[in-house]
Amino acid sequence: MIRQQRIAFSPANTKWLSLLIAALFGLVAALAPVNITFSLGILIAFGLTVLITPWAALMMLIILSPLKVLIATESAFQLPLDVGQLAFLGLLLAWGVDQVARRRSGLRHTARFQWSPVYFPVLLFTLIGGLTVFSAHSVSAWLTEWLKWLVILIVVVLVNHTSQRDQWRWLVTGLVLAGLANALVGLYQFFGGSGALHLLINDRFFRAFGTFGQPNPFGGFMGLVLPLALMMALGYALRAWQSWRTARVIPLYEMVSGIFFTVAALVLFAGLVASWSRGAWMGFVVSGGVMVFALPRRFWHGLLLVGGISGIVAILWFARILPASIVERINSTTAEYFSISDVRGVDITPDNYAVVERLAHWQAALNMATQESWLGVGLGNYEIAYDDSRLINWQESLGHAHNYYLNILAEAGIIGLLGYGKAWLIIMWLTWRARRHPDNLARVTVIGLLGSWVYLSIHHLFDSLYVNNLFIHLGLMLGILSVLYNQSQRHIRVETL
Repeated sequence: MIRQQRIAFSPANTKWLSLLIAALFGLVAALAPVNITFSLGILIAFGLTVLITPWAALMMLIILSPLKVLIATESAFQLPLDVGQLAFLGLLLAWGVDQVARRRSGLRHTARFQWSPVYFPVLLFTLIGGLTVFSAHSVSAWLTEWLKWLVILIVVVLVNHTSQRDQWRWLVTGLVLAGLANALVGLYQFFGGSGALHLLINDRFFRAFGTFGQPNPFGGFMGLVLPLALMMALGYALRAWQSWRTARVIPLYEMVSGIFFTVAALVLFAGLVASWSRGAWMGFVVSGGVMVFALPRRFWHGLLLVGGISGIVAILWFARILPASIVERINSTTAEYFSISDVRGVDITPDNYAVVERLAHWQAALNMATQESWLGVGLGNYEIAYDDSRLINWQESLGHAHNYYLNILAEAGIIGLLGYGKAWLIIMWLTWRARRHPDNLARVTVIGLLGSWVYLSIHHLFDSLYVNNLFIHLGLMLGILSVLYNQSQRHIRVETL
């Protein structure tokens, strides 16, 4: 019987391999254009991390995927697939290599399907979205959008399968790092780095858009990650306080982690404000209120806490202590959106153009839903079907309806909208149940996830955040929920024995 041998790299072999890779990269850097050298450097770094562990590939996926729009618009060297797709394929490759290596070395924890209740809502909408292929105007457009939900499902399964014990913390750290990097880019743009005159604020600052190309999805990314950063900062603060009370010492790791998440939360909040996105602001306010309510274990304690904070905010608002520009920006939301009932009779001016354009796309979505009531025009087909449903003065489609619920109604019909709503209600219910996790850090992380779901629900009233590969981050967050939910349920079962 032939015994399979695994290749082992001695320190000497590793040294010579590293020197060879460095020499080849230096040769390319000297002869090739900068964009090719940069792309090759990313590929080499990603390839090396893939060989280390699938977790390294997953972290690379989190950080690189939001660069999709930036690379597509600014790079002279176009990739065959976008950076998020390439990173996702690398993740699958890394996971497959890791499973083969484990099997050959006799290690446990090879691939075994593990069911999680979090799979059900994602699978539900994936199946419903699949039905819309029969009514799709363009099958290729449908496939592009439907694959997003398949990727979300795969990421959830991979995270749930590979996460052991407290490894989910690294995933949360990767999410916050990705948001932090984008926030720093956005703040640079806010203080004049972009120079985009059409995004000028008060003749002084510029709306931040990060690597997203537009301020609203950038603000959406900030608002999606910010609840996690806030709750992790709170969790490590509670751990530090508990350590100080019991042993009069704070472990260095917990101190550094607490400082990191605190600084990250402040920078992400600054990025949220710099986006100047009213949808992002509104989503974060509602999200913050829900997280405050969910923090205490007793219902009435949460009510008192929310009431107290709401009273403080009301005092600041009516006392005109808040910045006037922000107050005016918020007030304009109700004044603009609720003063217009039918945009077909509105005189378009530079002041109301953005709002009227958005409302015109809302009406176009309703027209699509009227024509294809049950299964819609097909996932991803809003832009394809736009000409048949648009209003007279609005010839150019924005790609989606700028209200995800209307967008789903148009693309997936009544069945799709009901399925999407049910899926997210199930996810929120599972998140609420996972609040019973015995570990305080994990518990507040679950509350942060709940805040992210609420934020997404509110912001989707004004935009769509399934853009620029953000659906990958969403799948990762659902995977973290799956891990923490399973841990909390195991704890409950042990308590009941």
